[in-house]
Amino acid sequence: MKYFKTLALIIIGSLSLSSFNTNTAYKCLIQMKNYSGEGAYVVISVLDEADNYVETLHVRGEDTEWYHDIDQWWDFYGKTRPSLDGKTGATIAGGRRAVTQFQLQPEWINKGYSLRFETAVEDQAYHLDDVKIKITSQLLEGKTTNGKGFIRFIKLLPL
Repeated sequence: MKYFKTLALIIIGSLSLSSFNTNTAYKCLIQMKNYSGEGAYVVISVLDEADNYVETLHVRGEDTEWYHDIDQWWDFYGKTRPSLDGKTGATIAGGRRAVTQFQLQPEWINKGYSLRFETAVEDQAYHLDDVKIKITSQLLEGKTTNGKGFIRFIKLLPL
């Protein structure tokens, strides 16, 4: 009898652990449109249902002196300036692509939260919603989403 109780506890424990071990790591392919000029700064953020910034997931562009050109995000980030260690990479030039990795919290999926990709290029334009999409299960299964500014498309895949 003791053997069956132990076995039952092991099974129940492993089932409950598997429900908490959800894969929240994603890689994101960003393909840029062909354009001439400097590399684009790209900020990837999570927004709540009211379009308030929740978290900065990644910034492509490491030169902080240009962050103020990403207007809306700077209003959020510039006030408190939390650390971006491990969340930055090089700008992305026209026609190029980059792969970025980030974590999405399970409570953001199918709950009205969005991903916003803001882009800015020196002496050119700033696109607030170059890509803005709801964080849904469908999106996270590899759906391609087209951009409206410097981004041609993005594609998310679970790691």
